[in-house]
Amino acid sequence: MTDKDAVDAIVDQWAKVRPDLDTTAMEVFGRVYRLARGMGDRIEQTYARLGISRGEFDVLATLRRADAPHTLSPRRLSAALMLTTGGMTGRLDKLERRGLVRRSPDPHDRRGLQVTLTGEGLAVVDEAVGAGLDVQKQALDAALDGPAAQQLAYLLRQLLATTAPGD
Repeated sequence: MTDKDAVDAIVDQWAKVRPDLDTTAMEVFGRVYRLARGMGDRIEQTYARLGISRGEFDVLATLRRADAPHTLSPRRLSAALMLTTGGMTGRLDKLERRGLVRRSPDPHDRRGLQVTLTGEGLAVVDEAVGAGLDVQKQALDAALDGPAAQQLAYLLRQLLATTAPGD
């Protein structure tokens, strides 16, 4: 077992002023929030070394996961990333200027566009996903063995299924 952490300190403070409260949920979600924020910062630093932001990675990764030729409409990208069309346009502008994506007319819809991952974009996203997973794996391996990590993944899936349906 590890030493007490910042969440324990908060729970201890609540126990003094409100001993009637069950703070179990605070212990779980407080740690999940702090873990996500800290890991997110580490991942952001990893992507920055490759010249992209986390938001830009999300666009590239969404295109990468699409079937070859890794093309989606801006509308589908916006929906997948839960972004406004204006927010998506800004990201696409930056990525297109860097040569990581290409926008072209949609051959099936005269009014539409399609966004395609370029060869350089494919190389960047493949390097970024590998580097990001390495950072996550190092953190996980430092704290948990394989079965414990699988159990945690299972428990978090159960929790997520009841708190954020559809995600």
